[in-house]
Amino acid sequence: MEPHTRYPTGRPPLSASEVRRDIYRLLDQVLQTGQPVEILRKGKRLRIVPAEPVGRLDRLVSRSYLAVEPEALVHLDWSGEWRP
Repeated sequence: MEPHTRYPTGRPPLSASEVRRDIYRLLDQVLQTGQPVEILRKGKRLRIVPAEPVGRLDRLVSRSYLAVEPEALVHLDWSGEWRP
């Protein structure tokens, strides 16, 4: 059975002790990823979820890959390199 079909969040629920030990890290993780954290307490499942849904684009990390201004690429002349 696939892991994501066994557990709705894709991972097994945490114990209350694990949550107590890492509560701030878990809360930050939920805020950053939008993925809920499940907790198992007295045989019942609880979830920590963000109040507002986090969009996929909101989770993207900004990266700088270009060594030049993007406008310089628009006007780049490749005619000397191109051969039919």
